[in-house]
Amino acid sequence: MQPIASRVSVIIVNWNGEQFLEQCLSALLAQTVKAHEIILVDNASSDASLEIARRFATVRLLELDQNTGFAQGNNLALKAVDVGSEWIALLNPDAFAEPRWLEMLLAAAKAQPEFSVFGSKLVNATDPTLLDGTGDAYHLSGLVWRMGHRAPVPTSVEQSCEIFSPCAAAAMYRRSAVLEMGGFDEDYFCYVEDVDLGFRLRLAGYRCLYVPTSIVHHVGSGTTGGQHSDFCVYHGHRNLVWTFVKNMPGILFWLLLPVHVLLNLVSIVYFARHGQSKVILAAKWDALKGLPNMWRKRQQLQAQRRVSPRAIWAVLNKKFWPR
Repeated sequence: MQPIASRVSVIIVNWNGEQFLEQCLSALLAQTVKAHEIILVDNASSDASLEIARRFATVRLLELDQNTGFAQGNNLALKAVDVGSEWIALLNPDAFAEPRWLEMLLAAAKAQPEFSVFGSKLVNATDPTLLDGTGDAYHLSGLVWRMGHRAPVPTSVEQSCEIFSPCAAAAMYRRSAVLEMGGFDEDYFCYVEDVDLGFRLRLAGYRCLYVPTSIVHHVGSGTTGGQHSDFCVYHGHRNLVWTFVKNMPGILFWLLLPVHVLLNLVSIVYFARHGQSKVILAAKWDALKGLPNMWRKRQQLQAQRRVSPRAIWAVLNKKFWPR
C-alpha cells in the first residue's frame, strides 16, 4: 500500500546499536507505506554502526563527533527534517517495525484528527508473547512507567484509546506541535524526555492516541546496559524530579508535592537496598542542583499553558499503588 497522503519523516537516534541496526533499517524499508525520508543520527558510535548505516543508500546519515544523547540527537534531526513532512516518527535502533507500522499510524491520524500524537504497541523482541508496553502512564506522584510491560500480548482485538503519552521508542508526532514545544529538553540527555515532551504537549492542548495495530518489536535499553543499569537509574530518577517540577500545573503542583517527595524518599531506600545507593543519591542530588533552571522553565511553560489543572488531573494515573 502506498501512501496515505501525509508525509512522515522517520528519525532514529543511534549509539553503538550495531547488533540491532541492520534489522531495524531493513524492517523500516519494508513498510507498506514508505517514509518520506529516514534520518539516522549517530551519536559518535565506536562500533560498526556507521558501516551498517552506509549500506542503506536511502538513509540520511547525520554523523556526530560526540554522544549528544537521545534528546539533543532528536532535536538535531528535527532541524534537518524536510519542511514538507507533516509528521515525524521516532524509532529506536533496537525496535523492529512490522510492515504496517507507519500505515496504521497514518491511518489513525487521518481517522482521528483531534489527536496529534500517536503511540505504537511495543512487543517484547525476545519473547513475542509478552508486551513491552502500550504507552506511558504518569502517576500523580510523578512516577512513570510503560503500561502493560511484560503482560501477555492480548489475543482479542484491541481498541485504540487515549493515553498520557507514547514511548518514543516507536511513536509519531505532528511536526508543528513538537516544534511549537521546542522539541525535547536537552538537559535530560536521555530517559523520561519522551514523557516530559508528552506532558508539555498536553499542557498545550495536544492529545495522544494508542494505536494497537501499529506494532513494533522492542528490545528495550539495548545499548545502555538494561533498565536497572546505573546509567538508566541515574538519568531516569534525576529526570523524574525535573518532569514533575516543570510540568505539574497550578494547584496540583502544591497538592501533590508531598506525594512526590515521598516517592523520591522511597526510591532512595529501594535502590540503596539493591546496592545502588551511590547512583540514586547522585541522581537526586543532581536533580536538586538543577531545580533553579527547571523552575525558570516551569514559569515560562505554565504561562503558556492552554489547559486547566482539571484537564491534567483527568489523565493522571491515580491508583493507590502505581501500576
